[in-house]
Amino acid sequence: MSLYWYTPTPKEHLNSGDQKRVSPNNMANRVFTVQPSELKNIKNKVVVITGGASGIGLATGKLLISLDPSNKIGIIDRSPPPPSFASASNAHRILYQKCEITDWKSQRAAFANIARHYGRIDAVYANAGIAEYGDQFFDETMDASGQLAEPDRRVLKIDMDAAADTVRLAIHHLRKNPEGGSIVITASLAGYLASAGAGLYSAAKHGVVGLMRALKQDTKKFNIAISVVAPAITKTPILVGNREAEMNIQSGVSTEDAINQWSEKMSKVGVPINTAEGIALAVCHLIDGGMQRNGAGYLVQADKIWDFEAGLAKSREIWMSKEMLDLFRGGRSAPLFTRVDDPKAKM
Repeated sequence: MSLYWYTPTPKEHLNSGDQKRVSPNNMANRVFTVQPSELKNIKNKVVVITGGASGIGLATGKLLISLDPSNKIGIIDRSPPPPSFASASNAHRILYQKCEITDWKSQRAAFANIARHYGRIDAVYANAGIAEYGDQFFDETMDASGQLAEPDRRVLKIDMDAAADTVRLAIHHLRKNPEGGSIVITASLAGYLASAGAGLYSAAKHGVVGLMRALKQDTKKFNIAISVVAPAITKTPILVGNREAEMNIQSGVSTEDAINQWSEKMSKVGVPINTAEGIALAVCHLIDGGMQRNGAGYLVQADKIWDFEAGLAKSREIWMSKEMLDLFRGGRSAPLFTRVDDPKAKM
């Protein structure tokens, strides 16, 4: 199926039944879906996926392997992917690197091993992450000394700090390629619309969106496209952290069944649910588009995609006001921070 999307304009307000078929090159501010047959540029690619042993990362790895027999992937994770994935026919195309993602040296070594094994890296999907881990703001737990206990910051360490490390390593390897490459980071709907009850998770996901925005002009100088994919609720093992799903597992229900039961319950009350495969298609669409996708932010709900960043850019005058936007534009060229030199300017 081709891409379908719609957009309201000042002169024409379209409803969801008025979708228009348009060119895939005109992506701004559209709702669309992707089919594997449309991903024609992902061939002979070496793609690194952090958190690639399960969920969205695993689904993305499977899609990449299926798209073309020349594609290869490096999986960086604490646990290996399922044995069924690395079958005899695919074993030479899948390299697993055991890694503690929050340890810089461990992640650096994993990247180096993948680059050495395949000779290069063409794209990186920074996907490793966890959900909110308990209440870190209103819980009154005391430590051994009777003082308020230090909060558990593992969500920030994994979802923000380690993701930033992944991006740094990605830039290091991709800038070696004359043709550059692509970086995709897993953000979340909570990275645009914060989720009550998930303060640190929302902060971390807002952080990676901000990281992408801050880097996109400089990565472009090296032909490196950087973007985010922002899934809403998705059927993956990360939902095990949901209290109801966790209770079902403790009562003897399998993890997969617990996730399916909770997702089905949420779907019945109107919550849009993604599949891991739907997010994988969005990720690969970002990679497939190369520099055309630099700065994109794909919001995904019910496996439908919208470029949040394009929508925000087009509506700045609405959410900033014209006066504030003009003030911002007036000082935009000021050298407030040190910028990366464009290597092409030295040639």
